Amino acid sequence: MAALGVGLIGTGYMGKCHALAWNNVASVFGDVERPRLVTLAEINPELARQKAQEFGFSRSTANWRDLLSDPDIDAISVTTPNAFHPEMAIAALEAGKHVWCEKPMAPAFQDAVKMRDAARTSGKTAAMGYNYIQNPVVRHMRRLIDEGAIGTVYHVRAEMDEDFMADATAPFYWKSEASSGYGALDDFAVHPLSLLYALFGHVESAIADMVKPYATRPLASGGTRAVETHDLASVLLKLEGDISAVLMANRSAWGRKGRIAIQIFGSTGSILYDQERMNEFQLYTTDGRPEEQGFRTVLTAPHHKPYDRFIPAPGHGLGFNDLKVIECRELLAAIGGQNAHIIDFENGLRIERSIHAMARSFAEQRWVTVNEVHE
Repeated sequence: MAALGVGLIGTGYMGKCHALAWNNVASVFGDVERPRLVTLAEINPELARQKAQEFGFSRSTANWRDLLSDPDIDAISVTTPNAFHPEMAIAALEAGKHVWCEKPMAPAFQDAVKMRDAARTSGKTAAMGYNYIQNPVVRHMRRLIDEGAIGTVYHVRAEMDEDFMADATAPFYWKSEASSGYGALDDFAVHPLSLLYALFGHVESAIADMVKPYATRPLASGGTRAVETHDLASVLLKLEGDISAVLMANRSAWGRKGRIAIQIFGSTGSILYDQERMNEFQLYTTDGRPEEQGFRTVLTAPHHKPYDRFIPAPGHGLGFNDLKVIECRELLAAIGGQNAHIIDFENGLRIERSIHAMARSFAEQRWVTVNEVHE
């Protein structure tokens, strides 16, 4: 596989995460050419120069459109706030670049449709940044489900909780603006939805409730501003295969730092997983004598591929950024025409469609089928 020329838009948390992945993918996997980190784009030119040097990019620019006409760039990472994803991703695809875009696709559904259409027309690889599905634990959970280790799955509960918006005195910022989307649903709950998709398939119907824990937030300049998004969502779902599911997301949950809890209940057992303990899962099966039945904890190890590419011994553990390296390797496989474990813009749009179905359900106070959200 020929070395890819990479451009990066954005230097925040996820920008750095993408840069680490591009830098490390060849060293970790050893079966791809080391990507060429060509140009980093950041609106502040001084910050762009600083971060280009830190992240290992040859050049920097204050104008992201400079990346579009650069023949040295084959793929562009889009790691900007949600509202900028459509314009940047579509322009990159139209310029003949592969795209790796952070979630969600876009606040407005029709903009997400345009992103999907641009990917179809371009023929280029367009992948979403759903790195939690890359966890070797999650991959093994899918294997157990497919092998019937817990029988027929009939119910799933998915929860995502963090406390980065729990402080009522924290100032108003863009995640509380309507232009950023619905709030916990699309900025946040898309991650457990990506896991539900990877394990079972897409959402078919939903009924949702959303809550604003704080009606207003203080402004840095003084006074307050009304919060326009909902930081908490609770949803009943039907998944493919007529599986009952519950989804709960809370961006204001004091004490929760990175919790994505999945509980899977089957006819002969259960599987439990929590992202805050991302290197283990719990398995309960009804085989054997009742006297010895109980949940057992399984730690990740080299036989949970591709854990072995990082660490040769069990129980030492992977981290968030490692999942991004795995995702980067899958992206390179997709670009190379191989089967890849990614969520492309086609399936990304189906996740977006389910989010908008949930929002419509809340607005109309009824069950909504995902197919009611039309392109």
